[in-house]
Amino acid sequence: MILDTTVLIDLMKADIKAINKIKELKERKLVTTPTIFELWSGITKSNKPEQEKRKVLEILDSQLILNLDRKSAEEAGKISGTLVKDGETIDSEDSMIAGIAKAHNESILTRNVEHFNRIKDIKIETY
Repeated sequence: MILDTTVLIDLMKADIKAINKIKELKERKLVTTPTIFELWSGITKSNKPEQEKRKVLEILDSQLILNLDRKSAEEAGKISGTLVKDGETIDSEDSMIAGIAKAHNESILTRNVEHFNRIKDIKIETY
């Protein structure tokens, strides 16, 4: 199960729904490199970057990381291109996260279902 950026942010905020969902998951929990990019972008924009950095590092220490490799990038490109062709938009990071999920046959856990529900052949869970 790939944890979307929203899930990690909610865990850092001690959101009870996110915490309970993580506790009930039996499969391994994964994070993608685009999520790390989004988190570091948030740290940089934060008024308290050192405090936020500590939270991010703490949460990432317990996660397995999936990289945006060639197969994942190809899947992400197909996802983005298909959506744009159909007149829809998607953030590059979300298409990359979805591409990694598709390449590794993993589900995505997210609070923002609308970011991913337009993508075919991706399993999504929420809380």
